[in-house]
Amino acid sequence: MSVFVKKLKEKGLLDQIHMTLCIVGSRKLSSQDDYGTGSWNLFNPNLTIYGFDADADACEAAEAELKSRQISWTEKHIPLALGKSTGETTLYVTKHPMCSSLYPPNESYIERFANLPEFCSLDFTIDIETTTLDDFFHKESIEQIDFLHIDVQGADLQVLEGSAEILKCSVLGVQVEVEFSPLYLNQPLFADVDIYLRKYGFTLFDLATAYRPRARSPIVSTNHPGQLLWGDAYYLQDPIKENANLHIKEPANILKLACLADVLGFSDYALELLEYLTVNYGANRKYNFAHTIIESLSQFPELVESGLDTLPIVTNISPYLNI
Repeated sequence: MSVFVKKLKEKGLLDQIHMTLCIVGSRKLSSQDDYGTGSWNLFNPNLTIYGFDADADACEAAEAELKSRQISWTEKHIPLALGKSTGETTLYVTKHPMCSSLYPPNESYIERFANLPEFCSLDFTIDIETTTLDDFFHKESIEQIDFLHIDVQGADLQVLEGSAEILKCSVLGVQVEVEFSPLYLNQPLFADVDIYLRKYGFTLFDLATAYRPRARSPIVSTNHPGQLLWGDAYYLQDPIKENANLHIKEPANILKLACLADVLGFSDYALELLEYLTVNYGANRKYNFAHTIIESLSQFPELVESGLDTLPIVTNISPYLNI
C-alpha cells in the first residue's frame, strides 16, 4: 500500500509525469497480474503498459479483455518472445504453459521436489523467433521505460541482456524472477542476474522467495519449509549515490523513482527521495514536497503522538513549508 503517491496525486503533483511499465511474460494468471487496476492505477490516465508474451493466444485474450473493460490507461500486449538476440530458437513448452522456457526443464532435479513435476515437466517443443527489447523499442520509437518486470522461467537474464540500452538510459526499477537452483538446464542463476544489473547501477532492495520440500519426505520443518528455489528480486536505482547515472539524477526521474518505490512498498526509500528533492530542488514548487511529507506522516498516529516536529526529516524540510 502506497503512503505518498495518493497524496501526490490529490495535490496534482503527478500531473507532470507519465509512468511506463514493461511486463515481459505478461500472461494474466490472477488479479495480481492486472497492473492497471492495482496500485499502479494511481497514475491513471498517465499510465502506459507494454506486455510481451511468447503465447499469442494469451496476448489475444488479454487484449480482448481490456477492450471489453474500456480502460482509461494505455495497455498493449504484444505476442513476441524476447531474448538476448534476434533469431530462431527453441521454446520448451511444459505441462503448465506458465512454466515454459527457452531452456529445457531439469526434469531429474525437478522430480525431487513436491508440486513441481506436474507443472514444469516437458510437454513438447516448438521453434520460435526471438527479438530483443532494445530492437522492439527502437523500431517503435519508444524511448522511456520506467519499470521493467520480467518473468520468463530461467531466461530472464537473456531478456536483460537484450535490454542493455533501455537499462542504461531509462529504467528506474526492475522486478525479475530469479532461480537459486537450476530448475532449467544450463540456466543463469540469481548471482548472474545480480552481477549484470549491478553493472547498470541497480541496487537489490528485496527478495520475495519461494521454497519447495522434498517430494519423498513426509515431514517439513516450520523454520525451513523446504529448499529455496526461486523468487522475485526487486532492484531500484539510487540517484543519491556519487556515481549515479546522470539521467537518474534528473529531478523528474527522482520523482518517478520515489513513486515507484512507494507503489512497490519501499515507503522509507520513497520518503528519503522526496526529502532529497525538497531540500535540493524545493525552490521549484513542483519539486517541493514538504507539505505532502507532513500530511503523509500524519497518517501514522504513533508519529503524531510522539511529535512530528521532533523528527529529523521534518526539521530538515521545515524551511520549505512556506515556499
